[in-house]
Amino acid sequence: MDLPSDTPAASRTPRPARVAVVTGSDSGIGRATAVRLASQGMDIGITWHTDEEGAHRTAEEVRAHGRRAALARTDLSRLPDAAGVVEDLARELGRIDVLVNNAGTGTATPFVDMEYETVREVIDVDLIGPFLCGQVAARRMIRQGDGGCIVNVTSVHEHQPRVGAAPYCAAKGGLGLLTQVMALELAEHGIRVNAVAPGEIATPMTGQEDEDVRRTSRPGVPLGRPGDAREVAAVIAFLASEESSYVTGASWAVDGGMLRMGPQAGSHLESDAWRRP
Repeated sequence: MDLPSDTPAASRTPRPARVAVVTGSDSGIGRATAVRLASQGMDIGITWHTDEEGAHRTAEEVRAHGRRAALARTDLSRLPDAAGVVEDLARELGRIDVLVNNAGTGTATPFVDMEYETVREVIDVDLIGPFLCGQVAARRMIRQGDGGCIVNVTSVHEHQPRVGAAPYCAAKGGLGLLTQVMALELAEHGIRVNAVAPGEIATPMTGQEDEDVRRTSRPGVPLGRPGDAREVAAVIAFLASEESSYVTGASWAVDGGMLRMGPQAGSHLESDAWRRP
């Protein structure tokens, strides 16, 4: 949705192609998001940590839509330097209009057994990394002077806890509140900031990549199945578009209704299995 302009069409300077940087876009939600944004006319900065081949596959799909792709390896546990990848990609592609903080990691270890190194890595990758990447992107957007959009990929565990995922839940909850602060502070610069909170999505992280989600039963989810990465990407793409030009500071759950179950889910459990990760 374009807002009215008093500038005659013939005298307007054509705006360059929009550029999005999507962290962790070598697979899963990141890849689906990069491809979806490319299909909407954006050039894409792709980051990867261990799967270089996957990053190149993402780039091929982006280029198949006629868009440019730039790739860079980064390890968000190596901070603060790793956050510089956002500026590197923006420089290579000429600008940055959208940052999608998607890269993440998790745990399945009881709280009392958690090692410090694991806690530190999860917090760095899932919270401090997006914080610093967001700073880099916002500073560049402010210099550009024409606004922008940041989408932080959190989780349903931004809102609800999970046994065995203490640092993950702490990081995602923190990222949710960070999103709200960023939205308040960056609004005066025309930069919108929102979160997307996926539930169980068929990705490498859940061991379900390329699975037909409609053939997988999830009785505890109202829609009865896991989600597809492209369903998350569609919401991210909406938040990155002018169609959501009056939306900032919000968290969008993409979870098949999982969060709405609340205490009802607990009251129907028939064993203590939930106590073990």
